[in-house]
Amino acid sequence: MSASELIRGDDDGVPTYRVGWQRPRRHRWAICVFVLNEGEKARKQLRAMMAHAGVIDLVIADGGSTDGSLDEALMHEVDAKALLVKTGAGKLSAQMRIAMDYCMAEGYDGIVVIDGNGKDGLDAIPSFAAALEEGWDHVQGSRFIPGGHHENTPPSRYLAVRLLHAPLMSLAAGFHYTDTTNGFRAYSRRLLTDPRIDVFRSCFDRYQLHYHLAIEAARGGFRVKELPVSRTYPTSGKTPTKIKGIGGLVALLRQLLDVCQGKFRTPGH
Repeated sequence: MSASELIRGDDDGVPTYRVGWQRPRRHRWAICVFVLNEGEKARKQLRAMMAHAGVIDLVIADGGSTDGSLDEALMHEVDAKALLVKTGAGKLSAQMRIAMDYCMAEGYDGIVVIDGNGKDGLDAIPSFAAALEEGWDHVQGSRFIPGGHHENTPPSRYLAVRLLHAPLMSLAAGFHYTDTTNGFRAYSRRLLTDPRIDVFRSCFDRYQLHYHLAIEAARGGFRVKELPVSRTYPTSGKTPTKIKGIGGLVALLRQLLDVCQGKFRTPGH
């Protein structure tokens, strides 16, 4: 069935969003796909994800796309659980918060999250659901561990992850992470609802929430591990990314340093 009701507001740390489509929950786990004007790439990915409909429900968290790619006909076709459309402020972390809010309210025991730009190998989805079933709280996808794979990764991005991003995150977390910019992850209900982690805050608006969860899950004694994934960049044309120019890179580094320095840590944690 479809819906268009604004169901949450900023007063409790969840951006306003509407449910553009929903049906009843079928599984213990949901996979949340973050999309913003990804066009045919997103449509192709969502169709491919139907292969895993037997183990996990599909929730799309749209950041406010204007390309018309996520219509009701597609929701029927891919058997989506829900289409959430963010109408409030914020970027990726705001999309994450609306997805987490919806899935916790719907009673899911955990969620898998993935980008909707078609770069990630979808065959890893069952292993993330299995990890949640086994009781892991934070599961980080990695291209750089045995079984992982990457193709056409821009050299500057590879070096930034391996020499800067992952080492800083690992130091702050006290856990050896290898691929900390990879958005293919899983989170348990126990982690997302813990008041020490406190995910529903408006300060999480860009990439901070991904970083915060990875660091604080390890620091807080939650069960954390990496799983192998694959990621393929196109052989030609622009690299698919929402990070624009030098200013975007500087902002990203500032967000990383803020989280690593404990800026968003709850008192006493």
